[in-house]
Amino acid sequence: MSRWPSSLRSRLTLWYSALLGLPLIGFAVLCYLVFARTLQQRTDRFIGDALTAFARELVAERRVAGGAAQAMRSTVDEVRFRDLHIAILDGAGRVVSATEPDSGGNARAAAAFARAKQPLDQPFAVTLNSGSASDRVIGRPVAIGAQHVSLTGTYSLTENAAMLARIRRVFLIAIPLLIACAAFGGYLLARRSLEPVAAMAQRAAAIGASTLGERLPVGGGDELVGLARVMNDLLDRLERSFAQQRRFVADASHELRTPTAILRTEADITLSRAHREETEYRASLSVMQDAARRLTRIVDDLFLLARADSGHLVAERRPIYLEDLVHDATRAVHSVAEQRGVRIGLGELVEAPFQGDPDLLGRLLLNLLDNAIKFSPSGGTVTVAMAAGDRATAISVVDNGPGIPPEVHERVFERFFRVDVARSRSEASATSGAGLGLAIARHIAELHGGQLELVKSRPGWTEFRVALPVTSNPLPVTGHGSQVTG
Repeated sequence: MSRWPSSLRSRLTLWYSALLGLPLIGFAVLCYLVFARTLQQRTDRFIGDALTAFARELVAERRVAGGAAQAMRSTVDEVRFRDLHIAILDGAGRVVSATEPDSGGNARAAAAFARAKQPLDQPFAVTLNSGSASDRVIGRPVAIGAQHVSLTGTYSLTENAAMLARIRRVFLIAIPLLIACAAFGGYLLARRSLEPVAAMAQRAAAIGASTLGERLPVGGGDELVGLARVMNDLLDRLERSFAQQRRFVADASHELRTPTAILRTEADITLSRAHREETEYRASLSVMQDAARRLTRIVDDLFLLARADSGHLVAERRPIYLEDLVHDATRAVHSVAEQRGVRIGLGELVEAPFQGDPDLLGRLLLNLLDNAIKFSPSGGTVTVAMAAGDRATAISVVDNGPGIPPEVHERVFERFFRVDVARSRSEASATSGAGLGLAIARHIAELHGGQLELVKSRPGWTEFRVALPVTSNPLPVTGHGSQVTG
């Protein structure tokens, strides 16, 4: 089980407390060490200044008294310093004279001199610890005439230790309190900072398929504002996607209802009478056959679009020639064009090897030709032409129908969109006639790395153009022309 808290608020509080507490502890330790060192240096300076003054007085007394022993006794009697014990040691480390002979300072001075293990002519400084008490002892060599002695100053460190103990107690109380205050403040700060996140989470939890119009509140700093805007943009896209799916389902249901209603109605009428003529049965079955074909085409188109939306529509890459596909497509719609009284004209065709799916590309061309035939007037002409470029091969389909209004040029590629709804439903077609042909054609073009666009549309001239990239590996041209027949 992890000991690290899962709450972001708790994590921020811990990090805030650690980032503030660790430097604070380090600063307190540093201050304590600096203060302790400064206190010791001050003590050493005081002892050193006192020994210097004592040595000067000792030399002066030597001149007056005339003897070293007398000068030592006079000086230790006359020169005194508060809390400082001064002793004079001979070369063997024995106390010759001291400022407080009855206080035990003689023994401490002798012990300090022995611990220093220095020659008489060398200064020394040591700290003696005895139980709970400690002393600072500093020694300096002094020459009194021909005699060399060592002056030692012993200073009790009890007050220094008490002062350092008080500082430690202050730190031990103040630092935890400061860290606790910092943790409390960090918790409040994290809670206040995360309130916009909680508000966004609460609002997001309330948004469902029926309430996609709602948006997250924007506020709480640049970062949270940016997050809220990104999430709102995502909700915008989801709302548009849901709306598109709802329109798609509604339109698909509407399109499927028409042929199913025809099938049901024709079946009911046919079965309503016990006996009918063969011609009547044939006419009824013909109507149901057309409705069934239309239903099948719509279902196939919907299935293809569903595969394209899910990313499962994969184009088979095979070596083909686009001019052959154009020939095959124009030949396939020839009968439909004759029924409409429309002529199919082939313009300039160019040799265009390509790597692609011939079935899907054939369907693309059939959809474009069928769309052009549907909207061409009787006696009109649908022209198909090709043009080769350095990077792409263009296939144009032009009809001389009534044209498409400029405000719906882009909408013609939407699913189930039709400029002339009544006519597109009523007339026979090689494709579904449900407003899916151009949407499918654009999907197929994009699947092959190309694009389909409405180049120009005005009364008497509507041109759709599909551009497919030039293949990098040309195909062998031997025998491909034999595939095309009249």
